[in-house]
Amino acid sequence: MAVVDVPRLPFRPARTPRPSRPAGPSSVAAASAARRREPAPRRRALAGAPARRDVFVDAVRALATLAVLSVHWLMPEVTWDGERLGIGNALAHGGAWTLTWVLQVLPLLFFAAGASAAYQLWRPGTARRPDGAARLPGAGRQAAAQGLVAAGWDVVRRRMPRIWKPVAAFVGAWAVAAVVLVAAGVPETAVLQVARIAPQLLWFLGVYLLLLAVTPALLQAYRVWGWRMVAVVVAAPFLVDVLRFAAGVEHVAVTNVLLGWAVPYVLGIVYVDLVRRDALPARRTLALVATGALAAMASLVVVGPYPLSLIGMPGDAISNLGPPTALAVTHAVLQVSVALAVRDVVVRWAQGRGAVLVGWVAGRSMTLYLWHLTAMFVVLGVVLLGLGTPLPASWSADWWASRPLWFGAAALVLGALVLAFGRFEAGAPRRAGARGVPVSSGGRAPSTAGGAASRPAPARARVPAGR
Repeated sequence: MAVVDVPRLPFRPARTPRPSRPAGPSSVAAASAARRREPAPRRRALAGAPARRDVFVDAVRALATLAVLSVHWLMPEVTWDGERLGIGNALAHGGAWTLTWVLQVLPLLFFAAGASAAYQLWRPGTARRPDGAARLPGAGRQAAAQGLVAAGWDVVRRRMPRIWKPVAAFVGAWAVAAVVLVAAGVPETAVLQVARIAPQLLWFLGVYLLLLAVTPALLQAYRVWGWRMVAVVVAAPFLVDVLRFAAGVEHVAVTNVLLGWAVPYVLGIVYVDLVRRDALPARRTLALVATGALAAMASLVVVGPYPLSLIGMPGDAISNLGPPTALAVTHAVLQVSVALAVRDVVVRWAQGRGAVLVGWVAGRSMTLYLWHLTAMFVVLGVVLLGLGTPLPASWSADWWASRPLWFGAAALVLGALVLAFGRFEAGAPRRAGARGVPVSSGGRAPSTAGGAASRPAPARARVPAGR
């Protein structure tokens, strides 16, 4: 991200204007003309109309969700000898690791989550002051810390109903399915192997809830320190890696499970601040940041000890995701920079040809995430156990030729699972409540913005120079 000095401005309440003399006809006409010159979304905000969703955040979440499905559906390299499943990874061969640098998009999911959380706390009723900061008592550090903790758990409490229902349905369905499959004669060893893999996706929700709980504290820190706070967040996972690999303090690595994913999450919060002030960095600045991040990734791989793949592979001494390493953090900065650089293109696509896709995925993103591996397991089970047909060798001509059929079959099964379990994510439609928080028909946290974020991305000529 470009260096922008935003110390405290976005969090200060608006100043009370000084009393002035009664406006004469000329001043009233000038004020009316000024209001007419305001962009349409700004006029609606001034009139008290609810802000629209930030389609860029929705599009990033939707595209990242589809990329996660794609990379996981490319990975299976499975054999069945009648007693045990042999599980490998098709991306572990040759130069397939390059795909992980493109399709490993978990940073973008955390970026979208951070932006959505920031929009939720930046309620229309507190235009310049996020909810977490507004709740802070003013009587000393201890009271302020207690206020931050209370605000954080309040945010989690509000989000939990939209999380635990899909998760409970997923866990319950898998518990029943495991018993039914074994009773139906499916080999128990295969069922147990698959049943151990399917719930591994839940780690994402655990990290997300922890980050959600500390969001008010992150907002408060950003209010006080601005970009210095962002620099500290980015540097923390690097320090952990120094302690882990240079000093041999291996047990500190677990802290990067939170610190590593906090980087794109905080960048999502910063994005909301910049977009509300119409101060997004210019494309040239973002391109320089992305280029620097790519060069840093190459240097880290050369210096070591980081493997090339951004996904854990068989035979690698360490995984760049378990927990996230400095290479994964640098990759997060790269992906967010590239996403922001093409924001205008993404917004135009999401408001045009991609509107239906973005809307459909946005309303079912958690269901798609939770069940996409299950859909893949169903296809694998039918092919290997049901038909007794081995999978083609990875990257062979048969493998390439079967990919459309493979993705099509997995998509059909996933579509059926979404029809069956999507109701647990959708919930009941909600209207804006007394607090004026706009909520989507799916009942999920808004990614709305009053002002710049609620209209198509501004032309680059309108972005302040040097930001």
